[in-house]
Amino acid sequence: MKIIYFSLDYTPHDHRFLSALAETEHQVYYVRLQRRPRQTEDRPVPSKIEQVIWVGGQKPFAWKDLPRLAFDFRRLTRQIKPDLIHAGPIQTCGLIAAWSGFRPRLSMSWGYDLLQDADRNWRLKRITQYVLRNTDFFTCDCETTRQKAIAYGVNPSHTTVFPWGVDLQRFTPPVPRPPSPFTVLCTRSWEPLYGVDVVAKAFVKAAKQRPEIQLLLLGGGSQGNLLRQILTNGGMMERVTFGGQVSQNELPRYYQMADLYVSASHVDGSSVSLMEALACGLPSLVSDIPANREWVTDGANGWLFPDGDADALAATILHAVDERKKLTNVGRAARQTAEEKANWKKNFQKLLLAYEMTLKVVQR
Repeated sequence: MKIIYFSLDYTPHDHRFLSALAETEHQVYYVRLQRRPRQTEDRPVPSKIEQVIWVGGQKPFAWKDLPRLAFDFRRLTRQIKPDLIHAGPIQTCGLIAAWSGFRPRLSMSWGYDLLQDADRNWRLKRITQYVLRNTDFFTCDCETTRQKAIAYGVNPSHTTVFPWGVDLQRFTPPVPRPPSPFTVLCTRSWEPLYGVDVVAKAFVKAAKQRPEIQLLLLGGGSQGNLLRQILTNGGMMERVTFGGQVSQNELPRYYQMADLYVSASHVDGSSVSLMEALACGLPSLVSDIPANREWVTDGANGWLFPDGDADALAATILHAVDERKKLTNVGRAARQTAEEKANWKKNFQKLLLAYEMTLKVVQR
């Protein structure tokens, strides 16, 4: 089968999708919509994937370029003559693919496009409705996003939930180690959506009561100055390690160094970083939002705290410190959750099945 894989940029998620597709019998054409100045994925596109040169993919996406992009994408479909288009996010790649008129077409949500972007203004709402009402099949990574897509008009019988999952051979629990400072890990981007400022405020509150608590922050983002201000004003900068951007090969080691994973994201689908933490047997403390409840059972494989409540987050961090000797059992439950629900190799088959279902919808 010839497949056009049409995505916004080239991210670690795209690399993983393309690497898995490269191992199938399908002929895959990778079409990239934009190129940002700072690319988050430094691994090359798999050699078996054909990268398509077109008018897009050279600079950040701009709405003013939409007509030109749509026109050239239509040219691509006529040139390549694919059997199927796999496109997402919804309001950008999904829209351009829909305008091409090509069928069959699989629309894939990336989570934020439906859980956040779709409700920003009336234009994005109309775009979302148009794409989803005119798609042949729809896939997403959690039931929360699926329900949102249905509310926007997608046919419920033409949907499937595909939790992306992680490599359970790479993300594994650590070997036993001697007692050390209690390390809280946060890997989320420093952007308002992900609530890392809530994590910083909660850490300051908890660390003032327990001197053994340390914070390990990975990544970066626009809230860097705000985070440093919170930590400096709280007198806790010396107890924070800023790990920076970490390669995918090094990432498992950081999870294995930690005692507790924390995410205060205000909006999320099935978070890959949460699945990575679960796979490493790391107890997780996450915001009580619908998608997180699909993965974390409070008191079993981790804990939930009210979204945005730094006081409640601090109190639960302190509870985890008090229960440190029991965290091994919580970690085992976390790993079991990952094995049952977050196996990338197993879950990827759901995407291939979605391709088959997409073809059948058009053939009816």
